[in-house]
Amino acid sequence: MNTGLRIAAYTAALAATFGTAYAVGGGVGEIAPGPASAAHQEHTDASPAGRGGAHGQGHGKGHGQGHEQVHEGAEPARPGGLQISEGGYTLDLKTPRLTAGERADLRFAIVQDTTGRPVTAYDREHEKELHLIVASRDLATFRHLHPTRAADGTWSTPVEPPEAGGYRVFADFAPKGGEGLTLGADLAVSGAYEPAEPPAPDTTARVDGYEVGLGGALTPGEDGELTLTVSRHGRPVRDLQPYLGAYGHLVALRSGDLAYLHVHPNGEPGDGSTKPGPTISFTATAPSPGTYRLFLDFKHQGRVHTAAFTVHVPR
Repeated sequence: MNTGLRIAAYTAALAATFGTAYAVGGGVGEIAPGPASAAHQEHTDASPAGRGGAHGQGHGKGHGQGHEQVHEGAEPARPGGLQISEGGYTLDLKTPRLTAGERADLRFAIVQDTTGRPVTAYDREHEKELHLIVASRDLATFRHLHPTRAADGTWSTPVEPPEAGGYRVFADFAPKGGEGLTLGADLAVSGAYEPAEPPAPDTTARVDGYEVGLGGALTPGEDGELTLTVSRHGRPVRDLQPYLGAYGHLVALRSGDLAYLHVHPNGEPGDGSTKPGPTISFTATAPSPGTYRLFLDFKHQGRVHTAAFTVHVPR
């Protein structure tokens, strides 16, 4: 089933600044810069295996900040990650400050507002209880993480932010029996800060010896198909491996307010029609003009890679 990339209009007071295309570090929880990312490794959580999410529908039940169809005349859903509290839950970031270049544990909890207690029961979506995104405000640094949950409901994962500046932490989850949510909180990273140069829009990303081509376009208010085609050494990659139950995962962040959306490809492994590459397709809609940063995670030969694109949506 198609997934709409829905990022609703939101008035942002921040300037639309981007960093050059950095990619993702290779150590567990590490965030490292570079013109091409080292492959990052898979992470596990503390809970046993369970139900996977419904791919192509966002994170299963609900994750509704932009995942639902937008019907004509209806007000678009608010994008995720713009609020620290929503739907009766709050992201309690217990590590609000880190130091650039220093490895440390990032700790947080999801607190139920009515009880004040951390959530300890989640629905598993795409093989995990919770997906964590850490991104710099200039969108030069990005990491999709899967932290470990302790029995008391506290999540943690080691990180090493490469550069000083403002970051945003996104927790994408569904409490047991509840609707999916994406909550966001600011993370400050101390050190000498030098803004990165804005990357120009490009339809080709090179990472770890792979080349990923982006086809299609985002048009405000209209559904369209985005296709991402993976090749290596000039040859199409036709044996992509499932990663978190899909052949690819796409995160979109909008410049300025960092409105967040985690979407998944059309189709899934084993459905009888979705091939393991070289092309991964997404149904996408941008309700408003602007600049977006797209991050594609894909797995090949046992390693996960991230390709990044800057996309400008004209009026």
